[in-house]
Amino acid sequence: MKAKELRGKNPAELEAELLGLRKEQFALRLQRATGQAIKPDQFTKVRRSIARLKTIQGELKAGSSGDKA
Repeated sequence: MKAKELRGKNPAELEAELLGLRKEQFALRLQRATGQAIKPDQFTKVRRSIARLKTIQGELKAGSSGDKA
């Protein structure tokens, strides 16, 4: 998912998206551990998506705390 699409979501939707990505990351690790055939690039895609999501959450948090000051 692109950052522009993520910025249009509210914090609750971002949390749900993060939870889904964490579950996907866990499933990929399990597949690798059990020897199932997986695509190695999926690890990178999921990890970067998580980082992108956490960055946007940080921006929103910083923006909301900056308004109060």
